[in-house]
Amino acid sequence: MSARFEELAWQETPIGAISLRRRLDPALNVDVYEVKLGDDFLMSSLFTVGEIELARRGLAEVPGTGLDVVVGGLGLGYTARAVLEDERVSSLLVVDALEEVIGWHERRLLPDVVGLSADRRTRFQCGDFFAMVESATGFDPMAPQRRFHAILLDVDHTPRHVLHPSHATLYTTTGLGRLARYLQPDGVFAVWSDDPPDAEFLAALSSTFAAARAHVVRFPNPITGGESANTIYTASGR
Repeated sequence: MSARFEELAWQETPIGAISLRRRLDPALNVDVYEVKLGDDFLMSSLFTVGEIELARRGLAEVPGTGLDVVVGGLGLGYTARAVLEDERVSSLLVVDALEEVIGWHERRLLPDVVGLSADRRTRFQCGDFFAMVESATGFDPMAPQRRFHAILLDVDHTPRHVLHPSHATLYTTTGLGRLARYLQPDGVFAVWSDDPPDAEFLAALSSTFAAARAHVVRFPNPITGGESANTIYTASGR
């Protein structure tokens, strides 16, 4: 049996202290990996259904093969791992603002996703996803203005509850229009949210893309014994 608690990594960053912790949950008898930003919990390996469905539902709407994908927000790596499970994917660029988070995966601190950094299709890019949307270069500094078949985003809690005020513009028609420059004509943008469907954000998606949907993803909550839900937004076409 593993030790009850272990802090695997801790680092002060421009947005606060970020830490990766492992704890043994005695009720479930499993190791739980958690990310905290200051005193706030950002993610937990107990709740990964939404992150996985972000990849699956986003890619399900993309036709063809040889797909190039961007994931904004690395975190515990479950979205990125789910992307690589799709055999149509030929390249995955994972953008994260924190070198420390990328380092967790390069050091293979997370046993569920140890193959992520070793997959030849994967490249990590340290950078501000939201600033990249605004830039003339885009997400890939090695290929300026490169277009992708899918852009998958899991950084903020919701389109309204953002981690930094600079993120808010993306969730407007102006920001979405700028992001769409980096999608292939048949590409898909998908974003995770911890709240129920937001009619205002869905309207912004619909005004930018030909098709926009809000998918409610439900899953068992082992802490409460009940059910929890996330929302996955998908948008495609211009």
